[in-house]
Amino acid sequence: MEDGYQNRTAFIKGAKDIAKEVKRQASKKVGRSVDRMSDEYSKRSYSRFEEDDDDDYPMQGSQDGGYYRGDSQAANDDEGGHSDSTEGHDEDDEIYEGEYQGIPRADSGKGSLAGGPGSVRAGAQQFRDIGVSEAERRKDQEELAQQYETILQECGHGKFQWTLYFVLGLALMADGVEIFVVGFVLPSAEKDMCLSEPNKSMLGLIVYFGMMVGAFLWGALADRIGRRQSLLISLSINSVFSFFSSFVQGYSTFLFCRLLSGVGIGGSIPIVFSYYSEFLAQEKRGEHLSWLCMFWMIGGIYASAMAWAIIPHYGWSFQMGSAYQFHSWRVFVLVCAFPCVAAIAALSAMPESPRFYLENGKHDEGWMILKQVHDTNMRAKGYPERVFSVTTIKTVKQMDELVDSGTDTPMWQRYRLKIMSLSQQIRNNILACFSPEYKRTTFMLMAVWFTMSFSYYGLTVWFPDMIKYIQKQEYESRTKTFTKEEVKHVTFNFTLENQVHRQGHYFNDKFLNLKMKSMVFEDSVFEECYFEDITSTHTFFRNCTFIASLFYNTDLFKYRLVNCKLVNSTFLHNKEGCMLDFSDDFNNAYMIYFVNFLGTLAVLPGNIVSALLMDKIGRLRMLAGSSVISCVSCFFLMFGNSESGMIALLCLFGGISIASWNALDVITVELYPSDKRTTAFGFLNALCKLAAVLGISIFQSFVGITKAVPILFAAGALAAGSFLATKLPETRGQVLQ
Repeated sequence: MEDGYQNRTAFIKGAKDIAKEVKRQASKKVGRSVDRMSDEYSKRSYSRFEEDDDDDYPMQGSQDGGYYRGDSQAANDDEGGHSDSTEGHDEDDEIYEGEYQGIPRADSGKGSLAGGPGSVRAGAQQFRDIGVSEAERRKDQEELAQQYETILQECGHGKFQWTLYFVLGLALMADGVEIFVVGFVLPSAEKDMCLSEPNKSMLGLIVYFGMMVGAFLWGALADRIGRRQSLLISLSINSVFSFFSSFVQGYSTFLFCRLLSGVGIGGSIPIVFSYYSEFLAQEKRGEHLSWLCMFWMIGGIYASAMAWAIIPHYGWSFQMGSAYQFHSWRVFVLVCAFPCVAAIAALSAMPESPRFYLENGKHDEGWMILKQVHDTNMRAKGYPERVFSVTTIKTVKQMDELVDSGTDTPMWQRYRLKIMSLSQQIRNNILACFSPEYKRTTFMLMAVWFTMSFSYYGLTVWFPDMIKYIQKQEYESRTKTFTKEEVKHVTFNFTLENQVHRQGHYFNDKFLNLKMKSMVFEDSVFEECYFEDITSTHTFFRNCTFIASLFYNTDLFKYRLVNCKLVNSTFLHNKEGCMLDFSDDFNNAYMIYFVNFLGTLAVLPGNIVSALLMDKIGRLRMLAGSSVISCVSCFFLMFGNSESGMIALLCLFGGISIASWNALDVITVELYPSDKRTTAFGFLNALCKLAAVLGISIFQSFVGITKAVPILFAAGALAAGSFLATKLPETRGQVLQ
């Protein structure tokens, strides 16, 4: 019985293989004429499907190409078993619902009972088949990696790669802009939306939470539905909600829009680097991925320049009453969406990654894109007569993952099954990053990404906060104090700023059409005073008494009157919402944007050095060396006691640390195979954003208290990261897996 079962199993396998081969050859012959007509580049006929028909079917008795194994060759003449055993199979051997699974064994019903020997043997056979399929798939991936590198060498590096470089650069630029947007608009938005300190902190961190989710989500999807499609969807989400966030008025809706905007842009970094790397040959990969990082710097420069040009110009705003206000900072938010929109338009004209197609068994699509790369580069170099010599490319064996529920199933259920299947595939991909083969690499990279992000983002936010703290101390040192003053029958119609009035008495005074900035009145009495059209910022009345006073069209809300007494006093037509601080000094705003501009521009030398040396000294030396120098530079922060000193240290730290980021991006791309690359990159980038949130929260809490703790935290994290980086494998000179 056991021999009969094996013969019958071998017969079924052979029938399946024959059906697949016949169907494949039939589709090839049909596609032969289509290929000749669809050659849009050189109009030449290619012979990739011109094999001799006699060689299409291997000899059945041969050991190399035979479809039957063991003693099952006698079943060749039984044609009836062919259609029955292959019903429901397609070219990729995907099994559909309602499929006839072959000729059942006579005692299969008994063997399938719980604990029956048939079910045990079937389960063991299933596990063996999965193991064989995985081994075949891995072998196919290794062969494809070698052949793909050879094809990229033939295609050369030229016009196509440079075009894609600028297109993907726009997407990376949009990511850089997103990081700076909230920081630049927060001083204005907090007044426009009446934000408390907790709300301001949440607004500053919400983008990082969104980018964390987006990196994980879009990175995982890019390995399943394609790099280009995932990037287009993520950028579209970012542009739509960036546009909405410039118009919404409420804090909650603005927060929600910025969160979804961050979710959209979070996919740019993991997808962009993986996408571009799959068009680069081995000797060009490290250098040109480093050049691509420059667009993140350009995004920061663009955001700083637009903030300086737009936000201080309050005349660009308009309002509909006091309920709807569209100030200049909202114009800035709108302008910052332009790089993302441009990236979407440009990316629509670019093809999908051919490596993704080949990894998913789509030979013709991948071949056509590689031919496009070759012909575009050859024409640009003046060799239009050169022919793309590749006729066939190795494709990776596909696993039976998707299940079609049939056309009779309701649409919502079909979509639910597809989503569940896609989720299961993403889950398997994530778990594969922690398989024994990649577990050590993944944990090491997690530690390096976390330590670098914790120190870098923590310090880059701590620097501006320290500069603001120094400015605040200097401003407070110029505060004027008045005590026990008597003021009667005086009209105030000019700006009052940076003053403290204690135990004063104001009788029959008028405060008309003026602005109060950083004004404090303590233990004072206002009798028969008139307040009209008052705009105030950082202004408070503490323990004051108002007798027979009138407030008309002011923003002196109750929270500005601390422990105050109101006797026969009236408030009429109070201003709604919070007013912008129109009295801010233009030079102060200019300094904030100029500091960020310098800090972003300072990474240019580090970008250039890392690009030129990445393929010469290797990724690990670049990563570890830059991290060590950044660690040493942290101790110079102790000497930053002035604005100019802090700005210089900010530029120094940024210029050195950027080389570490470039090397980390390159080595992350090269350490994972193509079918797991964006999943792993997205997961690590999500961890990076989590570390950024922790670093920013911890470092900000020490502003004005001590410098030692942030410096020790940053130096320790960078030292640990540089040590762990040396334990990673070097990827220079290796083909892309």
